[in-house]
Amino acid sequence: MKNLKNSWNRLKKSLKKNLKKVKEEHLIREYAKNNVLFLVFIFTGVLNSTMLRFFCINSTENYLAIAPILADLAILIIVGGLGYLLKPKNRFGYYLGFSIFFAAICLINSIYYTYYTSFASVSMLSLTQYIGDVGDAVVEQAIQFKDLLYVLAPIILVLVNSRLKKKNYNKVIEVKSERKKKALKTIGVGAVLAIIFLFTLTPTDMSRLIKQWNREYIVMKYGIYIYQANDVVASIQPKINSLFGYDQAKKNFNDYFKDKEEHKKNKYTDIFEGKNVLVIHGESLQTNLMDLSFNGQEVTPNLNRLAEEGMFFSNFYSPVSVGTSSDAELMFNTSLLPTKSGTAFVSYSDRTYNATPGLLAEKGYYTFSMHGNNADFWNRRAMHKSLGYDRFYSKEDYNVTEENTVGLGINDYAFFDQSVEKIKKIADKHEKWYGMLMMLSNHTPFSELDKYGDFPVDIKETITNEDGQQEDVTYPYMEGTKLGNYFKSAHYADGAIGELMAKLEEEGLLENTVVIIYGDHDARLPRSDYNRLYNYDKENDSVLDEEDPNYKEYDSYQYELGRKVPLIIWTSDMKDTDLNKEYTNVMSMYDVEPTIGNMLGYENDYALGHDIFDIKDKNIVVFPNGNWLTNKVYYNSQKGEYLSLTEEAVSEEEIKENSEYASALLDVSNDIIVFDLLKEDQTDENRVIENQEKGT
Repeated sequence: MKNLKNSWNRLKKSLKKNLKKVKEEHLIREYAKNNVLFLVFIFTGVLNSTMLRFFCINSTENYLAIAPILADLAILIIVGGLGYLLKPKNRFGYYLGFSIFFAAICLINSIYYTYYTSFASVSMLSLTQYIGDVGDAVVEQAIQFKDLLYVLAPIILVLVNSRLKKKNYNKVIEVKSERKKKALKTIGVGAVLAIIFLFTLTPTDMSRLIKQWNREYIVMKYGIYIYQANDVVASIQPKINSLFGYDQAKKNFNDYFKDKEEHKKNKYTDIFEGKNVLVIHGESLQTNLMDLSFNGQEVTPNLNRLAEEGMFFSNFYSPVSVGTSSDAELMFNTSLLPTKSGTAFVSYSDRTYNATPGLLAEKGYYTFSMHGNNADFWNRRAMHKSLGYDRFYSKEDYNVTEENTVGLGINDYAFFDQSVEKIKKIADKHEKWYGMLMMLSNHTPFSELDKYGDFPVDIKETITNEDGQQEDVTYPYMEGTKLGNYFKSAHYADGAIGELMAKLEEEGLLENTVVIIYGDHDARLPRSDYNRLYNYDKENDSVLDEEDPNYKEYDSYQYELGRKVPLIIWTSDMKDTDLNKEYTNVMSMYDVEPTIGNMLGYENDYALGHDIFDIKDKNIVVFPNGNWLTNKVYYNSQKGEYLSLTEEAVSEEEIKENSEYASALLDVSNDIIVFDLLKEDQTDENRVIENQEKGT
């Protein structure tokens, strides 16, 4: 104890002596004076990364987090320290290059987060070919003034360097040994900060960095620069894993499915067996549209009617990732989830899938898909073959003119009109058919108002003025807003659905047909846009103050839960039957295949979802970022907190079990696609059958 006390006293004495030396010799001032470019590079880099986190992740934990700042500092100091190996006259170019690089990381992620509520991945580079088609959406909805702030970092560096040049700052002469010594010391400081940062991490933090699916959490814990570096590794990992990780993936796959319960028959089993099936893929249709009216006119009168006449699943979610519409198709058809990196449609179109079109083809169905867009958008030309469609009708199969175009392609009215003619020919040739019609007009940015027709989203009232006379007044309400434009676009798309159903009935195509309508994903409009919708003060044409007793809070949880989309199953003779009702248990897009499979008489042995009529209120909706939802609770894995949806108590054990289930589901789904495990498993099954036939 005495020796320890003496050591502590010597350390304090040494620290005091060194601090006194630093103070007397003005070492800090001298260091700052001789390393201006380095310090500006570090400061602007940390400022950018911190701004990005603050703008994107709105939580107290994030605002108070020191660990990501330490991580960003460590990266920047190490990178900046390597610059000291260069001669002073060459350092500006080095720092400017990396300043632009780090600023670009922040800029791209900021824009990406605004649009996708997630951080960017280099695995999406393969999708840049599609940016041109949705460029208007990115410009109008994603790019904001705050994004331009990140560009200031390299600009500041240029201005500082310009001023230093006037003082001959870059003409300092340093021998090679001095440069090396300076670089090693600086890198050493960065390494020390990195070690300190590592001590702040928990095993959970390390696990999530490796898995990479909870990107917001990673950025909040590790900072944007480590996230992006890790993303590069994660993006090439599938290529490496396909060479080296197969055995472990196959084992996990076998373990996951060995205890899976066999599907049991219920009262919905085979009720639609032998019927034709027409699926309508509703672009950007949200369930909340069905609850809205303006001046007595419903936004979606046709969807509302079909929901009232059919089976309406009102608590239905589409947990898409960066693949948006293509992810929805994947989940709907295969009961798998989006991949962790890239998209299945683009990166893994050559895999084997147990998909609805292929499974129905085995039952004698002719299967087809129709879409008025380019066949190669989202790589559908290749992927639809892998899903088992016999024929894919795309833009080249339609008469597309300037007059009948809205947004990305032929408008839904013309698309449906021409599609019905094609379906008639198919129905004449084939006894049973399964088809998907993919809508397009209600695609972001919802800006072609002149083509949507007259649908005011204002408030019209008749009031009595001071003179006792009645007069008509109009309050702007949602007119001129992005959300208001979305309502106009959705009303236009809903009208097309109404005309489609009328034309199908006229042609006799609804008599033995099940119609399934689903929204592929939400409109991806920011939460702030809903503030005016729910808190409009018509007297002042403004938004209510938060202190106003009539103010309605619309927080991040309400926003997430409000992103649900409609699912309707309808037949012409369903109205007023036992089937005709609203089904309220939470349900996911990847639950559709096992649910309708039970009704149509086919089964996917490797479906990750459930027949909703089997699992009922025990269902769990898992999102690609690790969040999950049940009838009782919505859990946010990034924040590690939950919102209780009922008065029932939620135990820590329940949270843990459901979180583990979500993690396992995401892992096995990703492995199935990346390692093509269904192909391998079917090969094994065929080998067993062959051996049995041979008597071996």
